[in-house]
Amino acid sequence: MMKQDAAEVIALKCLTWLVGQDSLLPVFLSSTGADSEELQRRAHDPDFLTSVLEFITLDDTWVVECCDDRDLRYEMPMMAMAVLQGAGRTHWT
Repeated sequence: MMKQDAAEVIALKCLTWLVGQDSLLPVFLSSTGADSEELQRRAHDPDFLTSVLEFITLDDTWVVECCDDRDLRYEMPMMAMAVLQGAGRTHWT
């Protein structure tokens, strides 16, 4: 099982990828209501990192592009998201 620290590192890698996506970053910011200052301020907040992973995993293309760019296995963002969400959240299935 993935540990919290590893999940945060994966989420940070995904966040740095997202920040470099000129066409996608504004969509994320708009959907979360965050701004560039909040990105910096909350970069180590597990709840915020979870929102980054939730956003990226909305589209398989984004997952593939992010993982290819950050040298991650394709399942890692989803695994990290599950760890960051914690045991208190119940999956719908």
